[in-house]
Amino acid sequence: MSQISVSLPDGSKRDLESGATAIDLAKSIGSGLAKAAVGAVVNGAESDLTAPLPDGAQVAIITAATDEGRHLLRHSTAHVLAQAVVQLFPGSKFTIGPAIEDGFYYDFDLPGGKTFSEEDLDLISNKMREIIKADQPFVRSEVSVSDALQLFADQPYKCEIIERVTSGGADGADADEVGSGESISVYRNTDTFVDLCRGPHVPSTGRLGHFALQKVAGAYWRGSEKGPMLQRIYGTAWESKAALEEHLTRLAEAEKRDHRRLATELDLLSFPSELGGGLAVWHPKGAIVRKLMEDYSRARHEREYQFVYTPHLANANLFATSGHLDFYKDGMYPPMEMDNGVYYPKPMNCPMHCLIFRSRQRSYRELPLRLFELGTVYRYERAGTLHGLMRIRGFTQDDSHIYCTEDQLQAEIISLLDFIMSVLRAFGFNEFTANLSTKDPNKYVGSDSIWEKATEALRGALDTYGLEYKIKEGDAAFYGPKIDIDVRDAIGRKWQLSTIQCDFNLPDRFELEYVGSDNARHRPIMVHRALFGSVERFFGVLVEHFAGAFPAWLAPVQVKVLAVAQAHEEYAASIVQHLSALGFRAEAVIADDQLGKRIRNAKVEKVPYVLVVGDDDLANGTVGVNPRGGDVQRDVALNDFVNTLRADVAEAAIPGLSQ
Repeated sequence: MSQISVSLPDGSKRDLESGATAIDLAKSIGSGLAKAAVGAVVNGAESDLTAPLPDGAQVAIITAATDEGRHLLRHSTAHVLAQAVVQLFPGSKFTIGPAIEDGFYYDFDLPGGKTFSEEDLDLISNKMREIIKADQPFVRSEVSVSDALQLFADQPYKCEIIERVTSGGADGADADEVGSGESISVYRNTDTFVDLCRGPHVPSTGRLGHFALQKVAGAYWRGSEKGPMLQRIYGTAWESKAALEEHLTRLAEAEKRDHRRLATELDLLSFPSELGGGLAVWHPKGAIVRKLMEDYSRARHEREYQFVYTPHLANANLFATSGHLDFYKDGMYPPMEMDNGVYYPKPMNCPMHCLIFRSRQRSYRELPLRLFELGTVYRYERAGTLHGLMRIRGFTQDDSHIYCTEDQLQAEIISLLDFIMSVLRAFGFNEFTANLSTKDPNKYVGSDSIWEKATEALRGALDTYGLEYKIKEGDAAFYGPKIDIDVRDAIGRKWQLSTIQCDFNLPDRFELEYVGSDNARHRPIMVHRALFGSVERFFGVLVEHFAGAFPAWLAPVQVKVLAVAQAHEEYAASIVQHLSALGFRAEAVIADDQLGKRIRNAKVEKVPYVLVVGDDDLANGTVGVNPRGGDVQRDVALNDFVNTLRADVAEAAIPGLSQ
């Protein structure tokens, strides 16, 4: 029998019989690898383990306990979910079921307008386990477009996807479901169930099983309010029982840390229905934290940035020039007609900063010119996507736009990475990764050469800085590539916060120029940059990261002073007055309830320090110190406590903000 030769990631080669598959390759390497294998990457493309390998292929085995392996497990589990629903609810129409971060979902249109209940989730989960126990193989095949339309004749959403793909109108979701080309890819689990899918999948349903269905939500078809309302089932799937249980435990902890719940419990802010969706009001305690964040941002920018302010709305002509009306109009609030013109609330600050640069002739000696603004913007997020402070319609960015020469660009980006890391560390984050987003070939302005130049500048800066990063193909904004910085919070979740975007296009659109050392006019390069991302979202992430227990420098109330009895209230008030005069945030709690209850209340409010004062303290000028998460200390001299508090606050090393 003839043989083929394939290359492994380490550069070695392995000879196999002709027709051998990736699972055969895995078995030839070792039984442990074969057992862990769920898919393969063949010549750079993901593939089923059961697909024959071509001669000379470069092959990497995908194992379950990797990001790629979990993605494959979750997508396969989503297909089992669809199979279970179709079997349990005859007449159901199924749409798309992608893997998402930490899980998967599938959208359904149920007959008679039915909606799923919690009891239905248990029923569906049990049916899925029956399918998994049956160890049904995932069998891939290619069919013609006409055969695919006939195969899914009773599934209108699948037919719509097929028609969009064949007409050239497919989007990313369609490609994930079908792929592209003259034939349509389908997978069968049994003779009675078939689904559209590009693949790959695990070899059989028996490789699955560590999953949980989590919730039901409404979702519009294709995310448009004009489309039908569907029923979406969310779930999660993992490579082992231990990994699943760890994730569910983390979710339970995340629920406890939900910033929307803690914001109410700690009296930080609220979302009154009278305001409308996606808008918040900040209560005094939340406003204190926000002010500290903004003061910190201003203090960090004072040396090298120039502060600017811009209006909240502008004439439509400005956004036509910037390109937002062409590429971002769906995300903008509806226009207002006045003064014989059309005005929009601004979705971005960058066009107005370009006007500031263009307001007079600029010299190369002024570059890099760094403009900074805590600028509030407005974006029309769909109602179904709103989520507390994490997805909101009006928010403030710590926004900067830097205008520099091409020679200055890479050094400027490296400096920005340093700046970002120091800011994130000051707020308690210490684990970082980055993503480099490249051009969406269907949605961009500017020449390919300009995009390549900008992308390489960002890539070079990341390589020089030494920050771990991944490439996100096609995820850039329409006007230029970007770096997104992710942080890992206290319970291991990733949050995308800071952004650096390199832009060669807006300077062209606004005809920005500077006079170079050669006395000729040149086009500057523009860098968009936000460190918090948005103040509101960063605040929400902080609440969840700290579970509402802000570090001493950020806590809205740093010290609560509790008098044991009414006779000690005057002394408690004098301590508050002393601490306040030193710049600390302190409150006295009158003795109108049992001491133990008042201490518990202060702890529920997550105050860093609770001081209790009684007879001995009044006589000796001392306090009892009950630190959050620490041991109680008695008879502490007030000055000693002040030094402890000052050191705690100073640990944050906040320029201009430490007492």
